[in-house]
Amino acid sequence: MSAAPEFELDERYNYPVPPPGGWTADDLDRLPNLPRRTELIDGSLVFMSPQTEFHMRAMRLLENALLDQAPDDLDVFREFGIKIDRRNRPEPDVLVVRAGADTGPKRTCLRPEDVLLAIEVVSEDSEERDREAKPRKYAAAGIRHFWRVEQNEEGLPVVYVFELDPATSAYAPTGIFHDELEVKLPFLVRIDLTAINRRRPARDD
Repeated sequence: MSAAPEFELDERYNYPVPPPGGWTADDLDRLPNLPRRTELIDGSLVFMSPQTEFHMRAMRLLENALLDQAPDDLDVFREFGIKIDRRNRPEPDVLVVRAGADTGPKRTCLRPEDVLLAIEVVSEDSEERDREAKPRKYAAAGIRHFWRVEQNEEGLPVVYVFELDPATSAYAPTGIFHDELEVKLPFLVRIDLTAINRRRPARDD
């Protein structure tokens, strides 16, 4: 959750008061007036800070590249929740899912078994969650692939790629990618990371 704001909230503003034992994943669909992007981590509500330009552009780059290169039996979602268990419903920035995982027009989250890849773009207020807490939960839920995206000093994305070790139910690092990402799993994909500020994909002549 973001740090407490430096301004005072209007006295009429009311934070949701958690019930004994904390909130549940289904509560996210019932609580009124929640911010658009709200996660549930260990029964606690986590409100997202406003996105930075890097965060938005990194998500756009990855989503477009994955959509363009994904096979027909896979789809790509953006900012969509995963109901891991009763007390955890995180929302990765980008996800690769099975095309048969029909959520229906009113569904608001996926099952872990329908997710092949979860991607988190790290922000200042989410460093610990994106680097530690959420990857552990994705791994424990059996999501086979995880990418963590960080910003380097030049403002370009660096992608840390992990694969689930079934013997330990934990992620093992398989590569760190600068400038260009190329992997074979969960499908063959190549992404020009230097194109983060490009508005449209480059086209072959």
